[in-house]
Amino acid sequence: MTTENKMIRINDIEAAKKLVSAAVKCPFDIDIVSKGKIFIDAKSILGVLSLGEKEALELKYDGYDENFESVVAGMLS
Repeated sequence: MTTENKMIRINDIEAAKKLVSAAVKCPFDIDIVSKGKIFIDAKSILGVLSLGEKEALELKYDGYDENFESVVAGMLS
C-alpha cells in the first residue's frame, strides 16, 4: 500500500469534527503535518482543534476508507 499525501484546509470547527469523526473509524494511522514539522494525530479532536484554521495542512496515511475519502475531498486545497 502506498502512502497518501494530500493538502487540506480545515475551515471551521464543524469541518474539524467531521474529519476526526471519519478518521476514528479508520483502521489505519492518519497524521496531519503542520508547517512541515508538527505531527498531529487526526483522530485527536484536541490536536486537530489546536491547528490554525484555514492553514494549509498535509494529511498522511496508509489505507483507504470510502467515508474518510469523501470527507477529505471536501477539504482539499
